[in-house]
Amino acid sequence: MCRQAFKLLTVLLLLPFAASSLRAQDWAKANLEKSPRHREWVPIKHGDRTVNTYVVYPEIKDKAPVVILIHEIFGLSDWAREMADEIAAAGYIVVSPDLLSGAGPNGGGTDSFTKMEDTTKAVSSLNADTVTADLDAVANYGKTIPAANGKLFVTGYCWGGGKSFLFATHRHDLTAAFVFYGPPPPDAELKNITAPVYGFYAGNDARIGATIPGTIDAMKAAGKKYEPVTYDGAGHGFMRAGEDPTAATGANAAMAPANKKARDEAFARLTSLLKQLNQKTASTSPRSAHTTKPVTAKATKAILCHDPAMNMSTM
Repeated sequence: MCRQAFKLLTVLLLLPFAASSLRAQDWAKANLEKSPRHREWVPIKHGDRTVNTYVVYPEIKDKAPVVILIHEIFGLSDWAREMADEIAAAGYIVVSPDLLSGAGPNGGGTDSFTKMEDTTKAVSSLNADTVTADLDAVANYGKTIPAANGKLFVTGYCWGGGKSFLFATHRHDLTAAFVFYGPPPPDAELKNITAPVYGFYAGNDARIGATIPGTIDAMKAAGKKYEPVTYDGAGHGFMRAGEDPTAATGANAAMAPANKKARDEAFARLTSLLKQLNQKTASTSPRSAHTTKPVTAKATKAILCHDPAMNMSTM
């Protein structure tokens, strides 16, 4: 199947999840509003682009690693920002770019779209090189944060899961990549990975699950570390669906218990791995340096979480 056809098929298969994603925004937004953590929007500039990036800080006394969070095909929704807040609560600085920055109506981002179908179409149509450049700029910014300890992780969900795996083939100063139910990069790209990759997959998601055996073989052949875990009974998008309080009465109510179990176990695994990897001494090998050509990133004045001008509502 050609790449364009695969992208179109991905969008069509994910559209049934759009309604539940929209319903989820109210509870996710409410959770965000109760968060005690410092949150801000940082406009990160590189070249002629500005990527609006949501940054959340943990309430800890020591410097922390930076986790780049790549959103679903539904854009930087309230749930994506709530997920960023939850990871920050575990002790990490989370930077989550709105990769739709400038791609929405009137040059807006995710929150400028009024229809989920338009959002998913826009995300699936993003230029791959532009996405990589955006993520590079965000990573470069994250490493300059005074409260950061120099370690850099990436995690992504759904469409973002695939992008997190792909970013690991490009960015060579990553400590690890955490891929949530996203497709793998082409086999030829796997040789470029320098960080361990940890996969989180749903048992009831054959579209993505069917790629796992081949990825295991390809990563082994490339001499790379890849540890996938599949959560039986869960469906695609279980990290969102597993904490959605409306899921028990929705169209996928039968999977609600399995999704919640998968979500809880996956989050525990994610935070456990982050803690273990953060505690390891910094590598002195050449792979600790980012060897691709860096993108110069400049952050303009951040819009603080307590700034009245900040729009905390997405969708």
